[in-house]
Amino acid sequence: MKCLISQLCEFFYKCGWAPGTASGCSIRIGGPDVNQPWRVFVAPSGVQKEDVVAEDVFEMDMNQNVVQKSKTSGLKLSASTPLWFIVYKHRPKAKCVVHTHSMNAHLATLLDPTEKSDVLRMTHLEMLKGVGRYAYDDTLEIPIIDNRPTEAELAEQLEAAIIKYPKCNAVLVRRHGIYCWGDSWEQAKTQLESFDYLFECAIKMRQIGVDFSAVPSSGTFHVRDSSSQATKKRKIDEVAQSSSSAVSGFNGVGTVNNLSDLADRNIPLLPADSSVLLLDIEGCTTAISFVKDTLFPFVTENLDAYVKGLDQMKIKEYLCNILTDIDCTSDTNVKSQCKSVVNSCKDEPQKLKAAVRKLVELDVKATGLKAMQGHMWKSGYDSGELKGHIFADFKPLLLWCKDQNVKVCIYSSGSIKAQKLLFRHTLEGDLTPYLSSYFDTTSGGKKVASSYGNIAKSLGVHPSKIVFVSDSEDELVAAREAGIGFPVMSVRPGNAPMTDVGKSFPKVHSLLQLCGSQQ
Repeated sequence: MKCLISQLCEFFYKCGWAPGTASGCSIRIGGPDVNQPWRVFVAPSGVQKEDVVAEDVFEMDMNQNVVQKSKTSGLKLSASTPLWFIVYKHRPKAKCVVHTHSMNAHLATLLDPTEKSDVLRMTHLEMLKGVGRYAYDDTLEIPIIDNRPTEAELAEQLEAAIIKYPKCNAVLVRRHGIYCWGDSWEQAKTQLESFDYLFECAIKMRQIGVDFSAVPSSGTFHVRDSSSQATKKRKIDEVAQSSSSAVSGFNGVGTVNNLSDLADRNIPLLPADSSVLLLDIEGCTTAISFVKDTLFPFVTENLDAYVKGLDQMKIKEYLCNILTDIDCTSDTNVKSQCKSVVNSCKDEPQKLKAAVRKLVELDVKATGLKAMQGHMWKSGYDSGELKGHIFADFKPLLLWCKDQNVKVCIYSSGSIKAQKLLFRHTLEGDLTPYLSSYFDTTSGGKKVASSYGNIAKSLGVHPSKIVFVSDSEDELVAAREAGIGFPVMSVRPGNAPMTDVGKSFPKVHSLLQLCGSQQ
């Protein structure tokens, strides 16, 4: 066993999973089945894993007592040792547990731009068969726990994840690596290789705009018939139409199910005579979940402190603008609710906070509100608390458009200031040098045709030379009425399901689908 652990450590090093002195491995033998006491063999800490030899390995019992120390002086037990025993406690059949710092495992935990998801989901991938008890068309759920300064501090989270996901034989640690186990060392190694392949697959699928957590949008597959154990072929879109649950990866909000919208994979290349690419933000360049789950909560959570720091004149200015927003809304129900909460407050700071919270709750796109939100978001971006999410295909699109002399402009209901903040502080760095112009509701409402005429006039181009991409059917209809040459529907996992109106437009699932030769 000691020799075997040294060989496995060398193998992990050669795979690139054990940089420096990172990673580790443990194997246990014995037990009541063979009428022998348990013995757990553990790789040492602080040793380059390609240099581990049998004499470096520790031998322990199941009470975590060292039975035989390493024969090499000065070595310590692996920092992961307490975690090996948690796995053995809750997985009685497990005989081997491995921890690596695989780059693919590390990056897989960051596929969620909010870094809040507690699980990574994957389905319809052949190598699911390699991770134990999964078929090609099953949905694999790999729990994710947050990293801590030391391995020992992961224990409580690891135990909770193992209990919550009894079918999975691995746990990911965000910005760190993976713990994986098997009923034998051979099985643990096989599953670790398969998990790493799946993580690399997920990363590359995301790069080309394919949702690794979604049922394929075309082709056929077999659905098991539990009554007869037979299999039946069904078209994938039939299953998508009848599905009652949403598989939205990391990009969706709530239980939105737009799987059927992903079925059409026609690729509408950017027309060669188009000089401007006009992009929406939510559901196009950026996940809806970032706006709904990060930006909006940042405003409501910090509102009390922000208003408290304002002088009376600024409070009056904000309140006046937001009350104007409320008066100008055409939705009588929204207007009634907002005025009711404002009138129930005694002083101006309370009125301002109540109005902001109600407008955010009702998802009202209002110029005064957006301006105030923009000021608040700036403080978050400046402090580093906020980082703008963008889809993986956005920066490559910008680089391609720059090479082809295509102007990329933004049109969003968020203020121009908020737009610039988001793209200046993205996880990919400052992208504002690649963006030519920004437009918000000061150019007109996004569902109003004249707004697109205003934008074309501002850019000095005919509307027919503009390609406009949005996830909103109403916006695309307005753009078409204004003579925009190429309105395109953005279909991202988690976007609102399309009606027949949306299906009448060309669709892209990745902005890279617009990139064709402009020569």
